[in-house]
Amino acid sequence: MITGLQIKNFKGWKDTGLLRLAPITVFFGTNSSGKSSLGQFLMMLKQTASSPDRNRVLHPGDDKTPVDLGTFDDLLNQHDQSRELDFALEWEPAEPLEIKDVLTGSVFSGTRIRFSATVGFANGKGLRAVCRRFEYRFSGKKDSGFSIAMAPDDQAGKYQLKTEGFEGVRKKGRGWPLPQPTRFFGFPDELSLYYQNGETLNDLAFALQSLLGGLSYLGPLREEPRRHYAWAGETPEDVGSRGERWLSALLAATDRKIRMHGRRAGMEFEALIAAWLQELGLIHSFAVAPVAKGLREYRVRVKVTQASPEVSIPDVGFGVSQVLPVVVQSFYSPPHSTVMIEQPELHLHPAVQQNLADLFIAAVKARETGKDRNVQFLVESHSEHFLRRLQRRIAEQELAKEDVAVYFCDPVAGGNAIQPLEVDLYGNITNWPIGFFGDQMTDIAEMQKAGIRRRKEAAAVRAPAKETAQ
Repeated sequence: MITGLQIKNFKGWKDTGLLRLAPITVFFGTNSSGKSSLGQFLMMLKQTASSPDRNRVLHPGDDKTPVDLGTFDDLLNQHDQSRELDFALEWEPAEPLEIKDVLTGSVFSGTRIRFSATVGFANGKGLRAVCRRFEYRFSGKKDSGFSIAMAPDDQAGKYQLKTEGFEGVRKKGRGWPLPQPTRFFGFPDELSLYYQNGETLNDLAFALQSLLGGLSYLGPLREEPRRHYAWAGETPEDVGSRGERWLSALLAATDRKIRMHGRRAGMEFEALIAAWLQELGLIHSFAVAPVAKGLREYRVRVKVTQASPEVSIPDVGFGVSQVLPVVVQSFYSPPHSTVMIEQPELHLHPAVQQNLADLFIAAVKARETGKDRNVQFLVESHSEHFLRRLQRRIAEQELAKEDVAVYFCDPVAGGNAIQPLEVDLYGNITNWPIGFFGDQMTDIAEMQKAGIRRRKEAAAVRAPAKETAQ
């Protein structure tokens, strides 16, 4: 699980500061406050890690990727090419990671990893981006761990390995500098050729690549419902950034069983999705079936109430089709992965919006194959109802306050600002920003004043009429 994130000089963010990320992390804020770009930044790192081009330092995206952030110049705060993009990620691996020094036999067992990097334009000019430096800090409960960094040691851009707590031993006759890193995080192949104990350090880069591979992103603009869906047996990585692969994901997970917290038995995947659509208050029943035997075309049929007829999904409210990818992705994601969702509450009634909080809580606590799934959610939202339900569950002790992190983003002069909201044991937010969800008290006061004024005006009209009648 990702436990910390810090970004500097990225789009509207001069410096986010180190953000604590919890199992459920929610970003609120005004329009154009930079909250969407936080998840998009992480997706950019994933796109880069999965790109076949190992020399491309960052992959901002194109028409084939979930996010397209333009050029590297577009990424920099105020498009200032003299600035460098700095970022850091902290995470806890699903299992302790062991790094063995083959020369000394020492084994470092780590439960916490911090990665940081600096990326800028080569020679300070807008030609191509280069990785200025990167560093891994590896620590565990029983030892202090070590740090490994790659950084140039001269103006020519030749890189050296810099270590603390781990001694990199050169092979005789191979004292040459290292070439530049692969992408923004990888050691070059020459590391194992130049260092006797260098090969094992690649496990750190693999750990980061695995973390980024476990990210999924669901944007706010989701596909409209269809009368027929095609599935040829593939197992998609996720439901897609527009939710276009939700049915493929659902059918690919047919053999999986998920057990909800507090229940003794697991539920088949399709039954689980149907149960949550009902729990959210959207429908009574849900079923997927092939159009005809031997065809790869499938039809989704739903009943809004027990007494209503079974209809195709386009014939019910738009909200059902928009929330389906959210529900499927919440349980389809692999254990220990991170799900980023923008505005899951779109097109949903307030009562359904608040129930979404219970969906994410249930997904965080769910178990599969006898183990905790430990799925993490990073949510961008505008829904007060969603937040209020989270607060209530903390007060009811259904959710530990440490398992929630809430942030408020706001545009300020020169960029964006982010404020952590402090939630106490009883679900109260003790530092509400001014105008967090609009100025409700002013609206209520003005409504009351308008009512009083209108009653006085009405009374003034009635008074002369009464005197005339007398």
